[in-house]
Amino acid sequence: MIAYQSIQRKRDGGVLTPEEVTELFTSYAEGRLPDYQMSAFLMAVYFQGLAPTELATLVDVMVRSGEVLDLSDLPGIKVDKHSTGGVGDKVSLVLAPLVAALGVPVPMMCGRGLGHTGGTVDKLEAIPGFRTDLSLTEFRSLLERNGAVLMSQTEEIAPLDRRLYALRDVTATVESIPLIASSIMSKKVAEGVDALVLDIKVGGGAFIPELDRGLELARTMIGIGEAYGREVVALVTAMDRPLGYAVGNALEVEEAVFTLQGEGPADLREVTLALAAEMLVLGGVARDRAEARVAAAAALGDGRALEKMRAIIEAQGGNPAVLDDPAILPHAPVWHVVEAGRSGYITRIDTRRVGEIAVELGAGRAVLGAAIDHAVGLQITVKPGDEVVAGDALATVYARTKGAALRAAAALSDAIAIEAEPGPVFPLIGRRVTSAGVEVYHHPG
Repeated sequence: MIAYQSIQRKRDGGVLTPEEVTELFTSYAEGRLPDYQMSAFLMAVYFQGLAPTELATLVDVMVRSGEVLDLSDLPGIKVDKHSTGGVGDKVSLVLAPLVAALGVPVPMMCGRGLGHTGGTVDKLEAIPGFRTDLSLTEFRSLLERNGAVLMSQTEEIAPLDRRLYALRDVTATVESIPLIASSIMSKKVAEGVDALVLDIKVGGGAFIPELDRGLELARTMIGIGEAYGREVVALVTAMDRPLGYAVGNALEVEEAVFTLQGEGPADLREVTLALAAEMLVLGGVARDRAEARVAAAAALGDGRALEKMRAIIEAQGGNPAVLDDPAILPHAPVWHVVEAGRSGYITRIDTRRVGEIAVELGAGRAVLGAAIDHAVGLQITVKPGDEVVAGDALATVYARTKGAALRAAAALSDAIAIEAEPGPVFPLIGRRVTSAGVEVYHHPG
């Protein structure tokens, strides 16, 4: 096979045979195809998409590029959750211990930041000593011991995806439905989960901003799950504003701790409880979502979720004292308050720009392999629809230098729109998608 010809045909809208797809991606996995040619092919996919046969073959190649775990000997129905990426999305840090505390095993293989969005692994590594680079033996052992484990993707599980994930991050090819779907589902199939709950983000801060494309992504991943015998449920949630208040690794861990303590922002708590309810039903410990939600809320309120997170942190080498004193987390030396320049209503938060500002501060990666500064970030304390008075605090920037703080503050002021009249606000949770179809989300109970 000549890679140039495959790239050209996909660029022009053609369909590759399963053999061609297999050869192309296997060559890349084995180091016989250079990054620049795979980057060109990914860009062609970004514009032309993948036919169903191409997508199915790609997922199969990605799954088979490494080990496929068999967790059937461990008790319980193993259920994972995956978000398609957002700004301020620290749900996994609350959700995994919460669901595990209620008896559902959660083998969670997490990702790093991608584009303008944060990554669960980067957030966890803000906890002093916390290890996400576990061996598969450790992964199984900790899952059996604690009922939950949060680890980074290893070379053993879908290693082809790991390489493609990093390449997509720096080549502007993230926002492709087949590439997102194949990336997520190959890892989940390979890690041995029985069921999966998806958090599909839509809105200006999501990789897939449009609702119709978000639903297409959900249906695509549900279809892949069905092909591999995994039950998949998706909730479509709003990313036209950051989730919670904090954007940045240590800041988000701190906010997750507050939520585990029974406090935290209302929107973060609501999304977490909605996803937990789905996971508890799939895991067979609740009859329906209403019963599951009541149980999840109780576990947040009485400290069971917090204590489960304590066990997870300690088992993975971290300092569990962060749950009692978040001041242990890294803190930036400079902070600057962003104030409202006029009175009115918050009508828009440019959430993608907020994520980019966090990356510019050092909370994410602008280039492949760049180091993360866990201390820096933003706290945005307003939401669309809020009324403000000139001079009110809108946000706080946490930075390494005064210059970086001032630049971020100026950019953040431009990203938050204030108008005389309030504008429309997206529903926090808009749709629920299953193999049976799409329904408007209704609060269970």
